[in-house]
Amino acid sequence: MRGSVRVGSYARYVRRLRTLSETECYVRLYGGWDSTVTLVQIEPRRPRYEPAVSGEDLRREFEARIEARTDELMAELDAAEAAVEAA
Repeated sequence: MRGSVRVGSYARYVRRLRTLSETECYVRLYGGWDSTVTLVQIEPRRPRYEPAVSGEDLRREFEARIEARTDELMAELDAAEAAVEAA
């Protein structure tokens, strides 16, 4: 494998004249164009909206539900144990 012939600080001193298009980059990288390659336009991202609930609020609510469920299960377990002892 061949190493680079440029010095490490080369990128700092290079002045790009313009930004290359995807097609130009492909041709530079692969040396030509293949008929099986097609370029597609990606739709722009939709604008983000501000959610009504924050992630922290969701976490707190979820934690509260788990705690409530745990308390219910413990109460059921205590009732079942009491029923076994009474029988």
